[in-house]
Amino acid sequence: MSYFDQLVRATEGQQLFDYQPTGQVQRCQCGQAVFFDNTKCLRCGAELGYHPLKGSLFSLEAASEKGLWHLQADAGQPKRRYRRCQNLTAPAACNWLVTGDNSSPFCLACALNETIPDLSLEENAKLWHETEVAKRRLVAQLLMLGLPVIPRSADPEQGLGFDFLRQQPGEDPVMTGHMNGMITLNIDEADPAHRERMRVSMHEPYRTMLGHFRHESGHYYWDRLVRDTHWLEPCRALFGDDRQDYQEALKRHYNEGPPADWKDHFISSYAATHPWEDWAETWAHYLHMTDTLNAALDFGLQLDTLTLQTDPFDSSQLAALEHGEDDRQRFLAFVNRWVQLSSVLNVLARSMGQQDIYPFVLTVDSMRKLYLVHSVVASAGQPANAAAA
Repeated sequence: MSYFDQLVRATEGQQLFDYQPTGQVQRCQCGQAVFFDNTKCLRCGAELGYHPLKGSLFSLEAASEKGLWHLQADAGQPKRRYRRCQNLTAPAACNWLVTGDNSSPFCLACALNETIPDLSLEENAKLWHETEVAKRRLVAQLLMLGLPVIPRSADPEQGLGFDFLRQQPGEDPVMTGHMNGMITLNIDEADPAHRERMRVSMHEPYRTMLGHFRHESGHYYWDRLVRDTHWLEPCRALFGDDRQDYQEALKRHYNEGPPADWKDHFISSYAATHPWEDWAETWAHYLHMTDTLNAALDFGLQLDTLTLQTDPFDSSQLAALEHGEDDRQRFLAFVNRWVQLSSVLNVLARSMGQQDIYPFVLTVDSMRKLYLVHSVVASAGQPANAAAA
C-alpha cells in the first residue's frame, strides 16, 4: 500500500493498526520516544540512525568492523551493515545512515549538496545547521512519496543538487531559486529575524525554510515529471500556459501585485504570478498537507473524531483526470480531513497568541490543482522500498 493510501485510510479511522509511522516519532529499543532528528536516546544512550529507504529511525549497535553499525531491529535476522553519515557531527548533525553499497561518506540527503557555506564563520555554521534540518525533512518526505531523489553526482542531467549560499560584503544578493536541477537557498533565511523581516516586507502570511525547500522542489519536479510528459497539457489547462514570459510576469507581480480576485483561483497571492509559480506553490501545499497529517497520525490523533464541522469538497467539484472514482474519493477524504485539522490547529495557535499555522483558504480551483499535483505524484511515485539496504 502506498504512503498516500495508508494516510487516507488512517484519516478515515480505518484499520489504524495497519498504519505504520513514517519518521515523525519512533521508539528506541528501551521504549523511549525518539524523534526524526535525534542522534542518541536520552534515556538509555543508544545511538540512533535514520534509514531513508525504510523511512524510520532505528536504535543502532556497533558492528565488529570499526565504523559500521547494525540495526537493533534486525536482531535474530541477517544483519546488514551501515555507515553513519560523515556529517553526523556538528554543525550539520545528520543522523542519516549511508545505505546499500554506497561508497560515498555522505548519506543520500547530504550527497545532494553541491555548495555549503564557509563554516569557519560561526554564524554560517548555525545557519547551515537549520538549513540542513529543513532539507532532511523535505528529502525524507520525497522518498516516502516514492519520488526520484538522485544526486547530480550520479545523474548530472536530471539529478537534484543544492547550493547553500550567503551574501558577502560587496557581492550581489543571493537569490533563492531553481535552475536546471540546482536549487539555490540563501541561508540567511534560516535566521528567524531576517526571515520575519522578509515575510512582512513581502506581505506573506507564511515563510519558513521548509516552505522554501518544498516550493523550490516543485520547480525541480515540474521539469522531471511534467515538462516533457503527457501531464503537460492537463497542467496547462488548470495552471495556465507556462510559455508566457516569466520575467515579465515577475515584474508585473512585483510592480502591480496580484489580481484582485486571486483568492478565488490561487492557493496564495504569489501563485498568481505565473503558471510555474502556481504549480510550485500548489506542490508545496500538497507536501505541507501530507506531512502534517502524517505527523498527526504518528502521534495517535484520531482525525475521524474531530468535532469541528466544515463544508466538505465533493466529487462534483473535482474534474476527472487519469485516475478513477476510488482515487478521487480518497483524495477528497484526505483534503477534507486537512481542512478540519488545519482549522483546529489555527484555533490552537490563536489560543497561544500565535499566528495561524496554516493561514490559507482552499477554494474549489486550488483544490482541483492540488488533485492534479496528487495525480502526478501518484503516477510517478513508487512505494518506499522497505526491504532495500
